[in-house]
Amino acid sequence: MNGVLIPHTPIAVDFWSLRRAGTARLFFLSHMHSDHTVGLSSTWARPLYCSPITAHLLRRQLQVSKEWIQALEVGESHVLPLDEIGRETMTVTLIDANHCPGSVMFLFEGYFGTILYTGDFRYTPSMLKEPALTLGKQIHTLYLDNTNCNPDLVLPSRQEAAHQIVQLIQKHPQHNVKIGLYSLGKESLLEQLALEFRTWVVLSPQRLELVQLLGLADVFTVEEKAGRIQAVDHMEICHSTMLHWNQTHPTIAILPTSRKIHSSHPDIHIIPYSDHSSYSELRAFVAALKPCQVVPIVSQRPCGDYFKDSLSPRLSIPLIPDSVQQYMSSFSRKPNFLWLLERRLKRPRTQGVVFESPEENADQSQADRNSKKAKKGKLSPWPGDLKKQPCHHPLQIKKQLFPDLCSKEWHGAVSFCESQKKVTVPTAPLGFSVHLRSIEEKFISTETREEIGLGPHLVLRGDDDDPATTGNQSAWMGHGSPLSHSKATPLLATEFRGLALKYLLAPVNFFQAGYSARSFDQQVEKYHKLLL
Repeated sequence: MNGVLIPHTPIAVDFWSLRRAGTARLFFLSHMHSDHTVGLSSTWARPLYCSPITAHLLRRQLQVSKEWIQALEVGESHVLPLDEIGRETMTVTLIDANHCPGSVMFLFEGYFGTILYTGDFRYTPSMLKEPALTLGKQIHTLYLDNTNCNPDLVLPSRQEAAHQIVQLIQKHPQHNVKIGLYSLGKESLLEQLALEFRTWVVLSPQRLELVQLLGLADVFTVEEKAGRIQAVDHMEICHSTMLHWNQTHPTIAILPTSRKIHSSHPDIHIIPYSDHSSYSELRAFVAALKPCQVVPIVSQRPCGDYFKDSLSPRLSIPLIPDSVQQYMSSFSRKPNFLWLLERRLKRPRTQGVVFESPEENADQSQADRNSKKAKKGKLSPWPGDLKKQPCHHPLQIKKQLFPDLCSKEWHGAVSFCESQKKVTVPTAPLGFSVHLRSIEEKFISTETREEIGLGPHLVLRGDDDDPATTGNQSAWMGHGSPLSHSKATPLLATEFRGLALKYLLAPVNFFQAGYSARSFDQQVEKYHKLLL
């Protein structure tokens, strides 16, 4: 992975691991090669800055949402905020990196000084004529593409390498030509070969869409056998495919790369055509800029010693403004807590038990309490009133609510839930309102042998500090529930009321995980027998 977190700034370039991003606030993408997009996917949900071509490829290839992509025009300067109040800003300028379609260098200017991040680039002298680099600016930190930073590696220019490829094809006038490429890059080479040999170049549909976006000459097609030159994935160039291709027609393969690759077949030719700067080009580039320090982008290949004679005196570490520090620190905490919280809140909620604070119940208006008293007269009386007691032992409360039930021992298993569905019944302390959402179960009355539905929900509202609601039958009735109509449907049988109350009063930590409905009833009975 090639990416950096620029120290003492909220800037991250080609770095997509939010877990390790720390205080990064602004994310930039130099180009779309896979070694610079590790960790970037369709789930990305942060503002991302890049060139317009890269923005198009992000949407098409990685399906990154359009709302997070901020396309910045190449060659123009853009002002971006560095805090939440607009006190600190920075200027970023995108410069063509001459590497692949959409690739850019980033020139950052702000409280931290001037930083140039080259990304992958192939140096040309014309880069020094860019307006952003011709104003005599002192580059404090240069993040340099050091892929080919090796004095022993001598590379030709791309024009010279392209000429070698032309000469090789001319030596095989009757052969088909396979050009092994990565998914992005060297489209201009293909155009040059098509015009040189006056033939169509066969591409994949994805690559054809790209060259049409770039506005290249109309020399490309997806039709097989339309031309003798075809661009294929570089992994296809191997011994077995060469045997297969040559069985039908004489074929040569070309790998335009500066990497050291062993040729597995006599007709596989490796040409040192590179989209990365050579060592001599890097020397010329650094000598012209004279930065204070050079930081290699490919960390496994240190190259600082090669440019010591071209560096300017180093400056002190800049102070981070307070507003930027606050912005960076608040953002670094957000992915760990707030961001995860936001994602969880967006998930669909499973209906269950909802606890309301007793303070909210205490704030109910007197009109609501009078309304409950009015409803109480219309409903059949509740067996016994709950009296305020200093001790809230489950057994004592049960005896106060159901004196007729507690005078005799509970016998037999009631067909409260015959299915083997897994259930979870949490319990709430008195003083909290409990809303029991219906799970569409029905019960059989032992008196009428009729099905009794619990309706949309059964609401238990009790506050041991509120005498207006204590013992109130209406507080146990759900809105729209059949239980609220005493004339049409009688209350649950005494046995069912007792069992339901036992469910509410049994502590949740008493039960074992992963129990069925039948074993759950048995555990409830076991718990309450221990209390007797």
